[in-house]
Amino acid sequence: MSGFDNWEKLVQKQLKTDDIYAILQKENLENIDVKPYYQNNSETKILPKVEESTHLVAEYQDGLEEQAFAFLLNENVEGLEEKAIFINNPDLAEHILTEETNRYFSLIDVFSDDKNAKINEHLAGELLSKAFERQIGIDVSLHQNAGASIIQQLAFALGKSKELVEKFGPEILEKLVFRLAIGSNYFFEIAKIRAFKYLFNQLSKEFEKDLIPYIFAETSLRNKAKNDEENNLIRSTLELASAMISGADAVFSNDHKIENQTELSKEISFKQQVVLAYESIINVFEDASSGSYFVEDITQQFAEKSWKLFLEIEEKDGYLALLKSGDIQKMIFEHATREQSWVEEGKIKLIGVNLYPKLEVKKTIAELYNVDEIKKVRLAEMFE
Repeated sequence: MSGFDNWEKLVQKQLKTDDIYAILQKENLENIDVKPYYQNNSETKILPKVEESTHLVAEYQDGLEEQAFAFLLNENVEGLEEKAIFINNPDLAEHILTEETNRYFSLIDVFSDDKNAKINEHLAGELLSKAFERQIGIDVSLHQNAGASIIQQLAFALGKSKELVEKFGPEILEKLVFRLAIGSNYFFEIAKIRAFKYLFNQLSKEFEKDLIPYIFAETSLRNKAKNDEENNLIRSTLELASAMISGADAVFSNDHKIENQTELSKEISFKQQVVLAYESIINVFEDASSGSYFVEDITQQFAEKSWKLFLEIEEKDGYLALLKSGDIQKMIFEHATREQSWVEEGKIKLIGVNLYPKLEVKKTIAELYNVDEIKKVRLAEMFE
């Protein structure tokens, strides 16, 4: 009898039932099979990242120049030296003043997010003419904050990449930055980034390349609440840890205050990253969760399911065609409203919102979501 069989019999005895999995397995929105026990059935492959050490990115403000080595810019800032600069504003692309000592990356997405379903070729051309290390952003954070599933997020990222290849050629794959928002399901989010590395590498091989995606990971707004700033800090700290552990190339913490943000709240949000990096040194590892049977297993499941959805999207003429027809919006809508109903029912627990609540339901799911629009919706908005 194997060690696994012995474990099962022991648990059956302790739980006084033969059907232990009905008790030990928990339903999840992604339909990922999460087992109560794992054994090593696969070879571990280290998933590298592009950067040697994860960039800790701060939104620019006076006084942080000495503390931060990477900045998110929404407007031009002169005098920065030896920094990693992430350009966040399309209007800035044309007017940014570059310094030789800095490194520049564009987070600017050139896709429309509505039924116009177009690539802004003028903006793309402007960006591609710049002496940035990476010129085009692919924003998947919008999809996460709109309520898309992890599988949808990864498939859409691949779909947008494929559209860019068809428009600009395979060389575009080396010029991309993928912007992902990290949610609160700690291990699933670690697996999400790991799975995307597998997937993008596989996509690049279709075009005779062997590439690693450049990943900019930020904290989600989806699970944050206006009246619960302290819990927002805890949630975003765990999200940052997921991003660093899984090997993101850059991380950014959105302000933990939804309203009435201040210079201090921005600084505190940035320094979450500093504490994590300098106290635990998790920002220097390529793939810290490699070898975890649980994480390896769910990484594989996410990769397989996302690749399958990507192929289905391609069979229906690609991401832009489905965006134009409204199918992308409908996919996100169906998952987002189901997730919102789980919050309403208490199956997803948000401390201070629907667990030990300070608030009452004020908006319906129908008021929050539109099947024809991809828009950011926080789960707590129902109660605010």
